[in-house]
Amino acid sequence: MKIFLDTANLKQIKEAVSWGIVDGVTTNPTLVSKENMKFEDLIKKICKVVPGPVSVESVSTKAKDIIQEARGLAKLADNIAVKIPIGLEGLKATKVLASEGIQINTTLIFSSNQALLAAKAGTAFVSPFIGRLDDISQEGMVVIDEIVAIFNNYGFETEIIVASVRHPLHVVEAALTGADIATIPFSVLEKMIKHPLTDIGIEKFLKDWSKVKR
Repeated sequence: MKIFLDTANLKQIKEAVSWGIVDGVTTNPTLVSKENMKFEDLIKKICKVVPGPVSVESVSTKAKDIIQEARGLAKLADNIAVKIPIGLEGLKATKVLASEGIQINTTLIFSSNQALLAAKAGTAFVSPFIGRLDDISQEGMVVIDEIVAIFNNYGFETEIIVASVRHPLHVVEAALTGADIATIPFSVLEKMIKHPLTDIGIEKFLKDWSKVKR
Protein backbone atom coordinates (compact mmCIF):
# COMPACT_ATOMS: atom_id res chain seq x y z
CA MET A 1 0.00 0.00 0.00
CA LYS A 2 1.25 3.45 -0.89
CA ILE A 3 1.45 6.11 1.79
CA PHE A 4 0.54 9.69 0.98
CA LEU A 5 1.02 12.50 3.49
CA ASP A 6 -2.11 14.58 4.08
CA THR A 7 -0.68 18.06 4.68
CA ALA A 8 0.50 21.23 2.98
CA ASN A 9 3.19 21.90 5.59
CA LEU A 10 6.54 21.90 3.82
CA LYS A 11 8.53 21.13 6.98
CA GLN A 12 6.42 18.04 7.72
CA ILE A 13 6.66 16.91 4.10
CA LYS A 14 10.46 17.21 4.01
CA GLU A 15 10.75 15.33 7.29
CA ALA A 16 8.45 12.47 6.25
CA VAL A 17 10.07 12.16 2.81
CA SER A 18 13.44 11.75 4.55
CA TRP A 19 12.06 8.60 6.23
CA GLY A 20 11.80 6.95 2.83
CA ILE A 21 8.14 5.93 3.09
CA VAL A 22 6.20 8.75 1.41
CA ASP A 23 4.80 8.07 -2.06
CA GLY A 24 2.77 11.25 -2.52
CA VAL A 25 0.97 14.16 -0.85
CA THR A 26 -2.63 15.32 -0.68
CA THR A 27 -3.59 18.91 0.05
CA ASN A 28 -6.90 20.75 0.24
CA PRO A 29 -7.98 24.38 0.72
CA THR A 30 -8.17 23.96 4.51
CA LEU A 31 -4.62 22.61 4.74
CA VAL A 32 -3.23 25.23 2.34
CA SER A 33 -4.90 28.05 4.29
CA LYS A 34 -2.77 27.18 7.34
CA GLU A 35 0.50 27.89 5.53
CA ASN A 36 1.96 31.38 5.31
CA MET A 37 3.10 31.20 1.70
CA LYS A 38 1.77 32.21 -1.71
CA PHE A 39 -0.30 29.31 -3.04
CA GLU A 40 1.56 28.62 -6.29
CA ASP A 41 4.99 28.97 -4.65
CA LEU A 42 3.98 26.51 -1.93
CA ILE A 43 2.68 23.91 -4.38
CA LYS A 44 5.78 24.16 -6.58
CA LYS A 45 8.05 23.65 -3.55
CA ILE A 46 6.03 20.64 -2.40
CA CYS A 47 6.15 19.10 -5.87
CA LYS A 48 9.94 19.37 -5.94
CA VAL A 49 10.25 17.51 -2.63
CA VAL A 50 7.68 14.76 -3.18
CA PRO A 51 8.57 11.75 -5.39
CA GLY A 52 4.97 11.03 -6.45
CA PRO A 53 1.60 12.69 -7.05
CA VAL A 54 0.70 15.92 -5.25
CA SER A 55 -3.05 16.52 -5.10
CA VAL A 56 -4.22 20.13 -5.36
CA GLU A 57 -7.93 20.95 -5.17
CA SER A 58 -10.00 22.86 -7.69
CA VAL A 59 -12.38 25.34 -6.06
CA SER A 60 -14.53 26.04 -9.12
CA THR A 61 -18.10 24.71 -9.21
CA LYS A 62 -19.06 24.67 -12.92
CA ALA A 63 -17.56 22.16 -15.34
CA LYS A 64 -16.14 24.73 -17.75
CA ASP A 65 -14.53 26.63 -14.87
CA ILE A 66 -13.20 23.44 -13.25
CA ILE A 67 -11.61 22.46 -16.57
CA GLN A 68 -9.94 25.84 -16.99
CA GLU A 69 -8.69 25.91 -13.40
CA ALA A 70 -7.45 22.31 -13.55
CA ARG A 71 -5.46 22.96 -16.70
CA GLY A 72 -3.73 25.83 -14.93
CA LEU A 73 -3.00 23.74 -11.82
CA ALA A 74 -1.58 20.90 -13.93
CA LYS A 75 0.96 23.31 -15.42
CA LEU A 76 2.50 24.02 -11.99
CA ALA A 77 4.42 20.70 -11.99
CA ASP A 78 4.53 17.35 -13.78
CA ASN A 79 3.39 15.44 -10.68
CA ILE A 80 0.20 17.43 -10.00
CA ALA A 81 -3.08 15.57 -9.55
CA VAL A 82 -6.12 17.84 -9.52
CA LYS A 83 -8.69 17.15 -6.81
CA ILE A 84 -12.27 17.61 -7.96
CA PRO A 85 -15.22 17.02 -5.60
CA ILE A 86 -17.68 14.38 -6.78
CA GLY A 87 -20.79 15.80 -8.41
CA LEU A 88 -22.40 16.25 -11.81
CA GLU A 89 -20.20 19.19 -12.80
CA GLY A 90 -17.15 17.40 -11.46
CA LEU A 91 -17.88 14.29 -13.51
CA LYS A 92 -18.27 16.34 -16.69
CA ALA A 93 -14.93 18.04 -16.04
CA THR A 94 -13.21 14.78 -15.12
CA LYS A 95 -14.15 13.17 -18.42
CA VAL A 96 -12.60 16.03 -20.39
CA LEU A 97 -9.49 16.44 -18.25
CA ALA A 98 -8.75 12.71 -18.07
CA SER A 99 -8.89 12.52 -21.87
CA GLU A 100 -6.20 15.23 -21.91
CA GLY A 101 -3.92 13.17 -19.70
CA ILE A 102 -4.43 15.23 -16.54
CA GLN A 103 -4.53 13.10 -13.38
CA ILE A 104 -7.73 13.64 -11.41
CA ASN A 105 -8.33 12.77 -7.76
CA THR A 106 -12.08 12.66 -7.17
CA THR A 107 -12.58 13.79 -3.60
CA LEU A 108 -15.35 13.96 -0.99
CA ILE A 109 -16.47 10.42 -1.86
CA PHE A 110 -18.88 8.93 0.68
CA SER A 111 -20.40 5.99 -1.20
CA SER A 112 -19.37 3.20 -3.53
CA ASN A 113 -21.86 4.53 -6.10
CA GLN A 114 -19.95 7.82 -6.23
CA ALA A 115 -16.64 5.98 -6.61
CA LEU A 116 -18.04 3.83 -9.44
CA LEU A 117 -19.22 6.88 -11.39
CA ALA A 118 -15.89 8.65 -10.90
CA ALA A 119 -14.00 5.60 -12.17
CA LYS A 120 -16.28 5.42 -15.21
CA ALA A 121 -15.49 9.07 -15.94
CA GLY A 122 -11.78 8.25 -16.00
CA THR A 123 -10.48 9.58 -12.68
CA ALA A 124 -7.02 8.40 -11.63
CA PHE A 125 -7.90 8.32 -7.92
CA VAL A 126 -10.99 8.21 -5.71
CA SER A 127 -10.79 9.53 -2.15
CA PRO A 128 -13.45 8.08 0.19
CA PHE A 129 -13.53 9.98 3.51
CA ILE A 130 -13.80 7.22 6.11
CA GLY A 131 -13.29 9.35 9.22
CA ARG A 132 -16.20 11.63 8.38
CA LEU A 133 -18.44 8.60 7.84
CA ASP A 134 -17.38 7.22 11.22
CA ASP A 135 -18.29 10.59 12.73
CA ILE A 136 -21.94 10.14 11.72
CA SER A 137 -22.09 6.53 12.96
CA GLN A 138 -21.53 4.88 9.58
CA GLU A 139 -18.68 2.41 9.09
CA GLY A 140 -16.32 4.16 6.72
CA MET A 141 -14.28 1.06 6.07
CA VAL A 142 -17.35 -0.78 4.74
CA VAL A 143 -17.39 1.69 1.85
CA ILE A 144 -13.72 0.89 1.16
CA ASP A 145 -14.53 -2.84 1.09
CA GLU A 146 -17.31 -2.20 -1.43
CA ILE A 147 -15.15 -0.02 -3.68
CA VAL A 148 -12.28 -2.52 -3.66
CA ALA A 149 -14.66 -5.34 -4.64
CA ILE A 150 -16.32 -3.30 -7.41
CA PHE A 151 -13.04 -2.11 -8.91
CA ASN A 152 -11.64 -5.66 -8.81
CA ASN A 153 -14.79 -7.01 -10.47
CA TYR A 154 -14.41 -4.78 -13.49
CA GLY A 155 -10.67 -4.14 -13.66
CA PHE A 156 -10.80 -0.39 -13.07
CA GLU A 157 -7.33 1.16 -13.03
CA THR A 158 -8.53 3.94 -10.70
CA GLU A 159 -6.61 3.84 -7.42
CA ILE A 160 -8.41 4.00 -4.07
CA ILE A 161 -7.08 6.57 -1.59
CA VAL A 162 -8.38 6.00 1.94
CA ALA A 163 -8.82 9.56 3.20
CA SER A 164 -9.91 11.30 6.42
CA VAL A 165 -7.67 8.93 8.37
CA ARG A 166 -7.92 9.68 12.10
CA HIS A 167 -5.71 7.07 13.79
CA PRO A 168 -3.25 4.21 13.10
CA LEU A 169 -6.00 1.57 13.16
CA HIS A 170 -7.55 3.20 10.10
CA VAL A 171 -4.27 2.59 8.28
CA VAL A 172 -4.18 -1.07 9.28
CA GLU A 173 -7.79 -1.53 8.16
CA ALA A 174 -7.06 0.20 4.86
CA ALA A 175 -4.14 -2.14 4.20
CA LEU A 176 -6.22 -5.20 5.10
CA THR A 177 -8.95 -4.24 2.62
CA GLY A 178 -6.40 -4.00 -0.19
CA ALA A 179 -6.79 -0.26 -0.75
CA ASP A 180 -4.10 1.18 -3.01
CA ILE A 181 -3.23 4.20 -0.88
CA ALA A 182 -3.84 5.73 2.54
CA THR A 183 -3.35 9.46 2.91
CA ILE A 184 -2.24 10.11 6.47
CA PRO A 185 -1.78 13.21 8.64
CA PHE A 186 1.76 13.68 9.94
CA SER A 187 0.64 13.16 13.56
CA VAL A 188 -0.84 9.75 12.72
CA LEU A 189 2.27 8.78 10.76
CA GLU A 190 4.38 9.51 13.86
CA LYS A 191 2.12 7.31 16.00
CA MET A 192 2.50 4.42 13.55
CA ILE A 193 6.22 4.27 14.26
CA LYS A 194 5.88 4.00 18.02
CA HIS A 195 5.09 1.12 20.34
CA PRO A 196 5.67 1.04 24.12
CA LEU A 197 7.31 -2.40 23.95
CA THR A 198 9.80 -1.07 21.40
CA ASP A 199 10.73 1.75 23.79
CA ILE A 200 11.09 -0.71 26.68
CA GLY A 201 13.22 -3.03 24.53
CA ILE A 202 15.58 -0.26 23.47
CA GLU A 203 15.93 0.95 27.05
CA LYS A 204 16.77 -2.60 28.24
CA PHE A 205 19.29 -3.22 25.45
CA LEU A 206 21.06 0.06 26.18
CA LYS A 207 21.13 -0.67 29.90
CA ASP A 208 22.60 -4.14 29.28
CA TRP A 209 25.07 -2.75 26.74
CA SER A 210 26.44 -0.43 29.42
CA LYS A 211 27.47 -3.55 31.37
CA VAL A 212 29.38 -5.11 28.48
CA LYS A 213 33.17 -5.12 28.88
CA ARG A 214 34.82 -3.20 26.05
